[in-house]
Amino acid sequence: MSDTAVVAARLQEIRRIIARHKRWDLLFALLGLCALMLGVLTFVSLFAQMVVEGGPRLSVDFFTNFPSRRPEQAGILSAWVGSTLVMIVTALAAVPLGVAAGVYLEEYAPKNLMTDIIEINVTNLAGVPSIVYGLLALGIFVYQFGFGQSILSAGLTLALLILPVVIVATREAIRAIPIYVREGAYGCGATQWQVVRDHILPYSSAGILTGVIIGMARAIGETAPIITIGALTFIAFLPPAPFTGEPMAGPFDWVFAPFTVMPIQMFNWTSRPEEAFHQNAAAAGFVLVLMTLTMNALAIWIRYRLRKNIKW
Repeated sequence: MSDTAVVAARLQEIRRIIARHKRWDLLFALLGLCALMLGVLTFVSLFAQMVVEGGPRLSVDFFTNFPSRRPEQAGILSAWVGSTLVMIVTALAAVPLGVAAGVYLEEYAPKNLMTDIIEINVTNLAGVPSIVYGLLALGIFVYQFGFGQSILSAGLTLALLILPVVIVATREAIRAIPIYVREGAYGCGATQWQVVRDHILPYSSAGILTGVIIGMARAIGETAPIITIGALTFIAFLPPAPFTGEPMAGPFDWVFAPFTVMPIQMFNWTSRPEEAFHQNAAAAGFVLVLMTLTMNALAIWIRYRLRKNIKW
């Protein structure tokens, strides 16, 4: 066989191998596309069902009315106000603790066996069932500390739930910072605290905020830990506003008030036999999904804005 024939045979074999690889690549791409479309279509179908079923109930009165035994008069005022206040307490508790813990583990903690054990346990805590946090909070916040079945107890419970998420997000954001940023700052005579304050935290803020908002988006839909600590399923009043009422409420009296949240209100309505209450639950679910999507969109926007200003 001539050299030309040998080269042609080898080229033919290479073409067959490349064609086979392309077929496998196309098959994998199609499988990935099918998996993506399955998830998207599932979400869209659920979202569309909530719109169709609960759309007629969406009105100003639905947002400004308290729950009622009459489904046509029932609203979500106490539920969305309760969810908002609980999220405020959750953020105030989880963000400082989570960011501080993440910074310590990455920048200050010695690299030894104890630190490794802490890091592994923090990561694993993100997968603990949420009801476990509810049981822990019931024993500590409700009974031991005497906070009762209040907004404060619920906020601290959800703060425990998202704390591992915030810590992990903070550490990952700090790890993404190039080493020469630290070396340059130390070379200019900066102390470790100055490096963390002026370089590490500003450059990692996009990743930290993204993790915080994603954790909050998870917490706003939690039901099991809130039910465990004794949140009300029917409440027809709002927490006292600071410096209002007779006698005048204090600036922090609202944190000790009874409450309900959106997922619990939906659970209460879906447990009723009347179809009208199911429509209310669908409308409340639509609002809750919009709140979650808004928080995730905000995370994406903040990450984009902050990363655009970072150049390294």
